[in-house]
Amino acid sequence: MPGPASDLEPVEPQSLKKLSLKSLKRALDLFSPVHGHFAPPDLESKKIRLSHKVSVLYGGIEPTSQTRCRPDRSNQQTAPSNTLALPGPEGSKDLQKSAAENALVVGPTLQPRGPNNIGPTSRSTAILPASGSSSERNLSTAALMERIPSKWPRPVWHAPWKNYRVIQGHLGWVRSVAFDPSNEWFCTGSADRTIKIWDLATGVLKLTLTGHIEQIRGLAVSPRHTYMFSAGDDKQVKCWDLEQNKAIRSYHGHLSGVYCLALHPTLDILLTGGRDSVCRVWDIRTKMQIFALSGHDNTVCSVFTRPTDPQVVTGSHDSTVKFWDLRYGRTMTTLTHHKKSVRAMALHPKENAFASASADNIKKFSLPKGEFCHNMLSQQKTIINTMAVNEDGVMVTGGDNGSLWFWDWKSGHNFQQAQTIVQPGSLESEAGIYGMSYDVTGTRLVTCEADKTIKMWKEDEKATPETHPINFKPPKEIRRF
Repeated sequence: MPGPASDLEPVEPQSLKKLSLKSLKRALDLFSPVHGHFAPPDLESKKIRLSHKVSVLYGGIEPTSQTRCRPDRSNQQTAPSNTLALPGPEGSKDLQKSAAENALVVGPTLQPRGPNNIGPTSRSTAILPASGSSSERNLSTAALMERIPSKWPRPVWHAPWKNYRVIQGHLGWVRSVAFDPSNEWFCTGSADRTIKIWDLATGVLKLTLTGHIEQIRGLAVSPRHTYMFSAGDDKQVKCWDLEQNKAIRSYHGHLSGVYCLALHPTLDILLTGGRDSVCRVWDIRTKMQIFALSGHDNTVCSVFTRPTDPQVVTGSHDSTVKFWDLRYGRTMTTLTHHKKSVRAMALHPKENAFASASADNIKKFSLPKGEFCHNMLSQQKTIINTMAVNEDGVMVTGGDNGSLWFWDWKSGHNFQQAQTIVQPGSLESEAGIYGMSYDVTGTRLVTCEADKTIKMWKEDEKATPETHPINFKPPKEIRRF
């Protein structure tokens, strides 16, 4: 048993040289084929290194340059094309000869036509620069490689977005937003336990609905009925009749808070996901639970639906995205590309593709198979709570630190980074964005924020490609995961 820390001898400071020698010894112990002996020299690699050095240093010198340095003699024969004229003392001729013999054949060398030189030589070790003298250019392997143009798609130009209206009225964090299919109003759910309905054109409050006893995290308005659906931390999912302005149904079954909900575009079913790690499928009319889609290991915090398979897609805090078979209520595919919680997803309104956002990256996937397309070309470096995309290919993501980033959907280029401004009297830490949605036309954006406000954004009409040019550099490599 070792004694107490006071009995231990102090560690003597070691010099950098001693430490590096120790490191070298450890590396030899680890990687040397025979312990205690150096690996035998590799003749082939030595030959390649030498030939590359010769090519870099003397590649621009023509093989026939020996004759040019001497006085003009009519009977003088030209030097053979497979030797190099290397400057140096007489004693280094053997080295020059062996280097020339070991040199790699790079390609044919173009030489001037003359009486002793009919055309380009078939095999030569010299490399001639395209223009200029050989002393001006440092030839390397990069100069020999063929330049391949980038196949990454060019981003489409989009006008920058600006904040044009701030709406106050909620007494708590605004957590969710949904638009009316007629595009006349939108509703917001808040931590003050109310749902407020606002006029889209003027931003005037039209109605306040109460009934939840905890914050409201999800909202959806039915395009085929006069119904609005809400879900919250109180484990309740409610159906509101917008003709009577009251709750007419409640869907009971969740064991904990409900974080997200979505309406199927063609069927009369509702999907809700929550902290009980289950996505539940409800019949709107009968209040019956059709399926409990279980398989996630953590909170289901994002869900969207499609008319064709996969009809239900969920994202979870277990960092996976799952596709569900709605006929049998089981998993079709699990995407494990993310390393952190998938808190937000956005389905493109026209393309068969969707994007999922996590703290590590924003990734784009194709549908229906869920093949990985590419990452977005920048990292927001914050927790992304919400995202949306419109028909013009403008994707927007909102972060916990109040950052609002706008992306070109096609290329993944981040063309604008906005920062929300907290209201007077709010803390700087209350700059989080918790929900967002485009209106039906895709020209207005509404964000729900932690400073208890709702902000509305639109494109800057005065911006042109000349005033706001695209600063785009295609990525050098495509990261597959």
